[in-house]
Amino acid sequence: MEFLTDYGLFLAKTVTFVVAVLVIVTAVVSAAHRKQDGDESDGELHVKRLNEGFKRLKENLHQKLLGDSDRKAWQKARKKQKKAEAKAEKKAAKSGESKEDITRPRVFVLDFNGDIKASDNDQLRKSITAVLSLAEPERDEVVIRLESPGGLVHAYGLAAAQLDRVRAKGIPLTACVDKVAASGGYMMACVADRIVASPFAILGSIGVVAQLPNFHRLLKKNDVDFEILTAGEYKRTLTMFGENTDKGRKKFLEDLEDTHVLFKEYVGERRPAVDIEAVANGDIWFGQRALDVHLIDELKTSDEYLIDACERAEVVSVTFRRKRTLPEKLGLAASGAIEHSFWKLAGMLRHRNLQ
Repeated sequence: MEFLTDYGLFLAKTVTFVVAVLVIVTAVVSAAHRKQDGDESDGELHVKRLNEGFKRLKENLHQKLLGDSDRKAWQKARKKQKKAEAKAEKKAAKSGESKEDITRPRVFVLDFNGDIKASDNDQLRKSITAVLSLAEPERDEVVIRLESPGGLVHAYGLAAAQLDRVRAKGIPLTACVDKVAASGGYMMACVADRIVASPFAILGSIGVVAQLPNFHRLLKKNDVDFEILTAGEYKRTLTMFGENTDKGRKKFLEDLEDTHVLFKEYVGERRPAVDIEAVANGDIWFGQRALDVHLIDELKTSDEYLIDACERAEVVSVTFRRKRTLPEKLGLAASGAIEHSFWKLAGMLRHRNLQ
């Protein structure tokens, strides 16, 4: 037993050492590649034809519902059809461009999953840059599948500005919201020519909030002095550790109100049908209610919208994915294992409580 314990400790130390070496080597190599290749080494563009995905789902269900003899006949006919399609595509490739590519419009699908910092900003920027290099005004369309409860003003202002690039090129833009596009998320959504949302998606929250704790009395109680030296009357209005003044609070509130006014003007310019004074009170609306006050244009899930789009266009998902370093991959793996264990334990406790 003692031997097994010692061996286990030795093995753990060896694995730890090897992982540490790999992390260091990968970090050095990644840094060298970034220095040599510049921005292009940060990630790569992933393109997926959604028409094919929906088509495969339909075919899989269809053949599973057939009897054995019918399934074999169907598979044989489908194989023959694929062969003919491949031959036609090969012939079209030799001639330059397929007829289908010329006649059918394209729908480029982008995804944005927002956190408080709008961390998807960089991926969105590069995806839009790629799409705008090919998309044709009045012919093609961009769809943004948007999920965000909002966050930092400047971060979401930049994300909305990225979507404004699409509008500026004259390319129709549709925002699909399945769960939530509130506050900064709605700032992004309102840029679109058309907003489509599921029946219970959360929309709106056109308001501004700021909050911070203040530890001044705690510091004072423990005889701790805290000084802030500034050049400029309003360089600091409210602080976490200093004594806040009525004048500072007044200026801070004025800044919040000004930001709110800018937010309302931004939404009003892009959604002229909206009674901005009625909806810009920080409240939220669920799907149908949002439709009633013109915050959205249609009740429909993103799946419904894209399946319909497949009937009239080539639908392509475009995602720029940043390459993760080995330390990040290891961190994600560890995080995933911890999260899995947590939810498994939570499920066991819940099951026990229900007994």
